[in-house]
Amino acid sequence: MVIVIKPGTTDEAILKVKKEMEAQGFTIHESRGANFCVLGVVGDTAAFDVRNLMVKDCVEKVLRVQEPYKRANRLFHPADSVIDVSGVKIGGNKVQVIAGPCSVESEAQITAVAEAVKKSGATLMRGGAFKPRTSPYSFQGLREEGLDLLQIAKKKTGLPIVTEIMSARMIERYVEDVDLIQVGARNMQNFELLKELGRTRKPILLKRGLSATIEEWLMSAEYIMSEGNENVILCERGIRTFEQYTRNTLDLSAIPVVKKLSHLPVIVDPSHAGGLWWLVEPLAKAAVAAGADGLLIEVHNDPEHAKCDGAQSLKPERFDNLMNSLRIIAGAVGRTI
Repeated sequence: MVIVIKPGTTDEAILKVKKEMEAQGFTIHESRGANFCVLGVVGDTAAFDVRNLMVKDCVEKVLRVQEPYKRANRLFHPADSVIDVSGVKIGGNKVQVIAGPCSVESEAQITAVAEAVKKSGATLMRGGAFKPRTSPYSFQGLREEGLDLLQIAKKKTGLPIVTEIMSARMIERYVEDVDLIQVGARNMQNFELLKELGRTRKPILLKRGLSATIEEWLMSAEYIMSEGNENVILCERGIRTFEQYTRNTLDLSAIPVVKKLSHLPVIVDPSHAGGLWWLVEPLAKAAVAAGADGLLIEVHNDPEHAKCDGAQSLKPERFDNLMNSLRIIAGAVGRTI
């Protein structure tokens, strides 16, 4: 349930409404903007008589939220959320670009790629330390050593780190060393992991599951937010359909749909969607035009010999050309890169 407060209401009157609702066992989520104040009421409100609220002078209207996700719902938070990742704002006017290799392979590799993507305009660095693979015989990542190498690259470039977490037992290390913790598609519904991440205040990048509906995706975000961590960024990375030519099918419609339903930022991973390097450029351009708040792009200095996903990785010079094109498209839709 959402209580919309009348403009000009005093803080004392708002606090009184909050305390009255909390006394009845509800949790209150307050959202304020320049000209609005909204109180999101979390709990079983089915039997609650809204007329008890409507008689108050400070209440504009009361809305019942039909969707199962509450904190992620735009009704609870009418303004777009902007998530601060170590000084990089995701969800604002600037389209942020996260770039780097699928997996960290060596100090020379990750530092070279990080320096190249930063020069081209990327504002965050990605790199997989722990790699979830379909086959147990495929390269699984350098694990803790990979995290150490990401730290070295960060010190050399200043780029915040984005990398995927696989297990709740690593949360303490990730909170200390990682700027944006990625939850991969395979773990989107690992609810115990999501709840543990929700008890931190670290920004979380939540990828859409392989065949997840938009509501299921938002409900996974709700698991994180229900524990108190509202620093969630959603990532569309393509879903599994009957088409086999591309690795996944990029659901561009998810961008405006999620923005209508939720206040959370949405970024797009064109690399995992297409699975082929030459598809990354057109998909990235389309994502920016459709309103994405950021991009997650795989870049490798030697993709022919990459240990993971070389076929979908751009070489640094191609990434640089793409960034130049994206600046034009972003400008055409009133944004910057």
